[in-house]
Amino acid sequence: MTSTAGPGSAERPDGGAFAVELPIFTGPFRILADLILAQKIDVCDVSIATVTDGFLAHSKEAEGWSLEEATWFLAVCAIMLELKVGRLMPRHEVVDEEDLLGVSPDLVYARSIELAAFRTVAVEIARGLDEESLRFTREAGPPTEFVHLYPDVLEDVSADDLARIAAVVFRPPPLVDLSHVTPIRYTMAEAVEAVRDHLGRLGQASFRDLVADCDERIQIVVRFLALLELYREGKVDLAQAATFGEIDVRWEGEAA
Repeated sequence: MTSTAGPGSAERPDGGAFAVELPIFTGPFRILADLILAQKIDVCDVSIATVTDGFLAHSKEAEGWSLEEATWFLAVCAIMLELKVGRLMPRHEVVDEEDLLGVSPDLVYARSIELAAFRTVAVEIARGLDEESLRFTREAGPPTEFVHLYPDVLEDVSADDLARIAAVVFRPPPLVDLSHVTPIRYTMAEAVEAVRDHLGRLGQASFRDLVADCDERIQIVVRFLALLELYREGKVDLAQAATFGEIDVRWEGEAA
């Protein structure tokens, strides 16, 4: 096919259908897509950006522009991009025996040495298996005339020795020093219950009132975390008029 338009331009030779003019093809884009999918044209030789620019110009000029045609164009371009990426990405090539023999004599010689070593090892393993197959372990005990020759392993072991061994074996394990671990004196469940009881009775209170009975700072921290947990569950509503100001808490859950 021939055309007088410049490269990548859009034509309408068949009633407004989108057509392209590329160095390797000139004609309707649908035919080009069929040739690419049939692997009759290399997708790497097609500039998808040029085709897209031509399609945008065609969509602006064509009368009765079809959404179906635009959808089909996007789908085909996506397939072409996937094919092009697959062709351009490096691939791991497995060298077979025929390629190896035609590459380098040094590689062929190295492969022959490896094969000879494998054959030698295989022969040695087979010979060892054949020799060991003729040997059997003795399952019967020693003959009665030689029983008195076996030493008594408990001859020099006394009751005191057994007591010392038992004391070592049955000694309880040493206690692990946990003095460096801070003991848990106030749990999240206790803090949640305290906040629930307080707000269940009053309905609304400030955070200062909720921690008025706390004796330690860790209790205040855990009670604040409990308040956030209740807010996450939607059981309380929080309000703060100013930054770092007083926090007002209102109970939104069921009555306690």
